[in-house]
Amino acid sequence: MNVPFLDLSVQYASIRGDIDEAFRGIFSSCAFSGGPPVQAFEAAFAEYCDVRHCVGVGSGTAALELLLRAYNIGAGDEVITVSHTFFATAEAVSLTGARPVFVDVRAESGLMQPSLIEKAISEKTRAILPVHLYGQIADVDAITAIAKSHRLIVIEDCAQAHGARYHNRRAGGLADGGAFSFYPGKNLGAFGEAGAVTTNDPDIATRVRMLRDHGSSVQYIHETVGRNERMDSLQAAALLVKLKRLDAWNERRRSHAALYRSLLADCPGMRFIEVSPHNEAVYHLFVVRVPQRDRIREALSSQSIGTGIHYPIPLHLQRAYEHLAYHPGDFPTSEKLASEVLSLPIFPELIDEQIAHVATCLTDILRFSA
Repeated sequence: MNVPFLDLSVQYASIRGDIDEAFRGIFSSCAFSGGPPVQAFEAAFAEYCDVRHCVGVGSGTAALELLLRAYNIGAGDEVITVSHTFFATAEAVSLTGARPVFVDVRAESGLMQPSLIEKAISEKTRAILPVHLYGQIADVDAITAIAKSHRLIVIEDCAQAHGARYHNRRAGGLADGGAFSFYPGKNLGAFGEAGAVTTNDPDIATRVRMLRDHGSSVQYIHETVGRNERMDSLQAAALLVKLKRLDAWNERRRSHAALYRSLLADCPGMRFIEVSPHNEAVYHLFVVRVPQRDRIREALSSQSIGTGIHYPIPLHLQRAYEHLAYHPGDFPTSEKLASEVLSLPIFPELIDEQIAHVATCLTDILRFSA
């Protein structure tokens, strides 16, 4: 049985009629950048996240960078984040001119460890940037309590948490602002690059809108140096079609995760990434920890089972951040996770028989290896 890690063609087939209709409307109007489709998506996604403002931009990386810049974070500032995440989290900090400062994560979840934050705070610290990893939300209450005591901003990296809840509140509306990626493989994915900023602060929303459009709020009048990061109208239209189905797709992901947990409960030598308290996860990824990860992955591949690794090299050990002078052993949990995490196939259109096949193969491989 072939089990791909992700199959977007199946999802497209299920919504093709609505997508084609939405795209025809844009082709007829020739409103390809900004305009009514983007405005409609921004309004719908703001309502979905229970925030006052949403600003569509060109990518998740741009969302993070422009949101940080909207808070005037830049050269000479420091932003605390995690090493166990995709490169764009820290890259966005660097693109503002600020310096990323890393802290370690919790072994059971891979999420930011709040107890380590205060040791990383300096007189240059301006913000804390927790990552809602794998589809669940970091301990925002503890993080924001620390931030308030030090007068710091909290920015949510929501790239993997579309629709996730924490204490029954949506990702993107839990702190000073949120940044979403709509990369095609996300729970809510575009047909190319796209992102969004969410916030309850009208001034921040206004500033992000200006920064995404060359630092201009009035044509040909430029108040600052911004970027060309306007959301594409075709992407907005596709996202609006998909947003109506997001909750149902997320529920399918939770069902798949529950089945994996049941079938792999007695799998030898394997550990789950656990869901943290007060979380309603949306399982952007279903991640397990296994010994000899690379060999296990090769064995699954030989049986036509696709997997992923998120992420094999912690950011503090990336060549791009050699100048920060971190060393192996500085963040042991992140380094341990990097050597053990394995992402199994999970997407809404996956069928139970495929999940059972993955579980059987993984159990047999690990049992034989024991």
